[in-house]
Amino acid sequence: MATYKEIHGVKVQYRDSDATAVEGDVWYNASTSLLKMYTFAAGTWASGNAMNTNRNLMGTAGTQTAGSIFGGGPHPKTVHEYYDGSSWTEVADINTARLSGFGDGTQTASFLASGSDATSSPRAFDETEIWNGTAWTEVADLGTARYGAAGCGTTTAALGFGGYSGPETTTDYKIVESWDGSSWTEIADMNTARQFLGGVGIQTAALAISGTTDGGGSASATSEEWNGTAWAEGNNMNAARYYPGAAGIQTAALAFGGGAPPQVDSTEEYDGTSWVEVANLSTARYTLKGAGTQTSALAAGGPPPVGTATEEWDKSVTASSLTSS
Repeated sequence: MATYKEIHGVKVQYRDSDATAVEGDVWYNASTSLLKMYTFAAGTWASGNAMNTNRNLMGTAGTQTAGSIFGGGPHPKTVHEYYDGSSWTEVADINTARLSGFGDGTQTASFLASGSDATSSPRAFDETEIWNGTAWTEVADLGTARYGAAGCGTTTAALGFGGYSGPETTTDYKIVESWDGSSWTEIADMNTARQFLGGVGIQTAALAISGTTDGGGSASATSEEWNGTAWAEGNNMNAARYYPGAAGIQTAALAFGGGAPPQVDSTEEYDGTSWVEVANLSTARYTLKGAGTQTSALAAGGPPPVGTATEEWDKSVTASSLTSS
């Protein structure tokens, strides 16, 4: 019979307290003399209270109970709202109205970079703004202006990847830039050029999710992982899509909604190896945005039509004993 190490590649953990919640993780708790593992109940989406301003393609940051959404479309907006797990409240606007930018961070310390003015011949933005909990401040520009890119990280250590410069070039980008709190630096490209993709993670461990390589005519199921040095292709999603919502980290991600076309309601989880389909959104939509974790996420906005709808994803976790004391 195969051992746990032969199956999983590691020994069972020996700990004085319960481990951090990772589905399927097994450990021995020395303080209780119990062999334990984490199991999850099936996740579900539930309706949350609506945003004050209808929009899509906005920047997002924070968590399900301390979320932040800024900018967005379909006409460029400066509106910035906080979510406390129950209701939305408007706070100070961003400086430059835009849509299709990327952002991340926490509710009180976030960033927004790139974007578009959404005219008939859209201008791609290179502007970056930082939120300190009170006001937005313009800081150093991106090296390459673009929109439809994805990003992740913090106000001092962020990553931006992919995107599009507009119909004048019809170029999808592999370009990746890293932010150190002062400036953006171009680093190793993604393997597949694309726009309107999702992104989660941190500066040194990111996940690029789906997107399109032809301006929205066809969707991709591709996912790529960044290890701080290079990009590697991971296993594909089950359903190709662009303009998805996303939440979580590289090894525990959630992707939901998007366009195929048409728009989809499907939700998928990623464990660092493979994607698994889970419960659907209540409403199929694309150009929505997400925030939070794989077990506690927020989905907001998106058409059709462009609206104020908010949904909350919850997946409970239980530390189960495999032995009795």
